[in-house]
Amino acid sequence: MNEQRWCLSNRADAAARELADRHYNRQKIGTPQFAPTGSCIVFLTDDAKAFWVTSFPQAQWVKHAWAGAWVCSAFRSEGAGRASDLIRQAVAATRSHYGDPPHLGMVTFINENKVQPTMVHGRPVWGWTFRKAGFIEVGRTKGGLLALQLLPADMPEPLQAKPRSMHGTPLFSLVS
Repeated sequence: MNEQRWCLSNRADAAARELADRHYNRQKIGTPQFAPTGSCIVFLTDDAKAFWVTSFPQAQWVKHAWAGAWVCSAFRSEGAGRASDLIRQAVAATRSHYGDPPHLGMVTFINENKVQPTMVHGRPVWGWTFRKAGFIEVGRTKGGLLALQLLPADMPEPLQAKPRSMHGTPLFSLVS
């Protein structure tokens, strides 16, 4: 992976907020901030067609079995490219931002009642693009959400996100 599509963003970025407003877990559509409280990093693709939020909640405030893991709180792509590639690049950008991953790696939770599955060999599979990116099914939350996890050994190497201008485009190209 040598190309980084993600640019740094923030929890109140208007372009990312428009995408967040169309994500199924959005609690209050239109409010300026769309990321969970606490430590997080927000990315927006260089074409502003996808956004990603990694949160890093303090373990003592977490009520699921993966306390201490990074959490993909939201990911939505509207034609930004192959989703599994975007996921791996977002994980790489998260590693660049936070450093060494926690021993539980990263988790994401999927509400199967809110998203359509992908049919794989005639059976429905939720989280298919995350699975293609290396995440594995590890259980369910107490509330019934499907949990997928990417362990540190399976993560891509860190790859810094691009800086971002106020207009949604990178400030400059990071050509090597």
